[in-house]
Amino acid sequence: MHRRLIAAPAHGALPVVDLLPAPRRWLARLLRRSGAGLSLVARRLAGRTVRPVGPACELPTIEFHAVHSDAGAPEGALYVNGEFVGRIDVSRI
Repeated sequence: MHRRLIAAPAHGALPVVDLLPAPRRWLARLLRRSGAGLSLVARRLAGRTVRPVGPACELPTIEFHAVHSDAGAPEGALYVNGEFVGRIDVSRI
């Protein structure tokens, strides 16, 4: 099976050039290796990139005031990040 490669001349009609399977495979291999080599050179020239690290995940601050005398909070008060969330009716934790 022969593939045809169209070569563009300076002027006039386009002649058709027949390529045999062996030279076609050789040319394909050469192009693949050239591409791989250029990719390697590009990676080396670019150097290492430092990926930005996002902010650390901060856990919420949870406060529980079991006794009324703790900072003036009502008995059983539950705070998350300084905001009153609700009340927990327990005698012990």
